[in-house]
Amino acid sequence: MDQCVKCPDHQYANTERSQCLQRAVTFLDYQDPLGMALACTALCFSVLTAAILGVFVRHQHTPIVKANNRALSYILLISLTFCFLCSLLFIGRPNTATCTLQPIAFGLVFSVAVSTILAKTVTVILAFKVTAPGRRMRQLLVSGAPNFIIPSCSLIQLTLCGIWLGTFPPFVDSDTHSEHGHIIITCNKGSVTAFYCGLGSLGSLALGTFMVAFLARKLPDTFNEAKFLTFSMLVFCSVWLTFLPVHHSTKGKVMVAVEVFSILASSAGLLGCIFAPKCYVILLKPHSCSLRGFRDKTLCRSHKPS
Repeated sequence: MDQCVKCPDHQYANTERSQCLQRAVTFLDYQDPLGMALACTALCFSVLTAAILGVFVRHQHTPIVKANNRALSYILLISLTFCFLCSLLFIGRPNTATCTLQPIAFGLVFSVAVSTILAKTVTVILAFKVTAPGRRMRQLLVSGAPNFIIPSCSLIQLTLCGIWLGTFPPFVDSDTHSEHGHIIITCNKGSVTAFYCGLGSLGSLALGTFMVAFLARKLPDTFNEAKFLTFSMLVFCSVWLTFLPVHHSTKGKVMVAVEVFSILASSAGLLGCIFAPKCYVILLKPHSCSLRGFRDKTLCRSHKPS
C-alpha cells in the first residue's frame, strides 16, 4: 500500500491488514473459570474460618482455648476471615473504588494478622520469663503489653497506605500490548516505590515474627504453640517470597490471579498451621484436660470409685 493508517488503541489490524477490528476487553472475571474457582475458594475458607471462630467461642472456657490469650485467637480468626474476603477485591472488572481499596484492605488485614501472631508469641515468651514476683516481665504480661503490638503495627501500615494514596494512588489502567486482540483492564499500582514499601513493611513484620517464634520453639511442651506459630510464619514467608519472581514474570489477568492465589495460600497456611491442631483436640478429643495432655498425646481419665 502507498499509505497505511495505524489502528486506534482500542482496535487491531486483521491478518490481511486491510481493516481494523475491535479489541476484546478482558480481566479476571467472576464468570471466568479461574476467577470463579478463586472466588469460591475465598468464600469457602472465609466460612471455614468463621466456623472455627464459632467453635472457639463455644469452647471458650476449655484450657486449649484459654491458653496463650484467647482474645488474640479471636482477633486472629477475624482478621484471617477478612484476609480471605479481601481477595475478592481483585476479582471482577476493576474500577476506581476497588483499585483504591486493594492496598488498604490487603495491607491492613495482613498487618493485623501477622502482628497478632507476634503478640501471641511474645505472650508465650513472657509467660516463661515470669519466675519471680515483682519482675518487670510479670508486669508486662499482666498489663497486656503484647496487645499493643497490634495497633502499633497496624498504624504503621495504615500510615504507609495513606502516604501512597495521597501521593500517587492506584488507578484503572488498560494494557493493549500484552495480548494480541485484547484490552486487559487492570489496576495500576500507581507508585511502585510505595507498593514495595508497603510490601517490605509487611515482609519485615513477618520475618521478625518468624524469628521470635523460632527462638521460642523450644519452650516446654505445655505452651508449645510457638512451634505451630513458627511453622505458620515459615509457610507465610515462603508463599510471598515465591510471589515476587512470579509476579514479575506474569502480566494481565494471570498476574492478578497470582496475587489472589498468594493471598489465599498464605492465609490458609496461617489458619491450618495454628488452628488445625487445636480444632483436632476440641472436636475429636473433648476429654483432654490440659495442653500437657495434648502435647503428650494422652487423655485425662476420670477417677473411678473404688
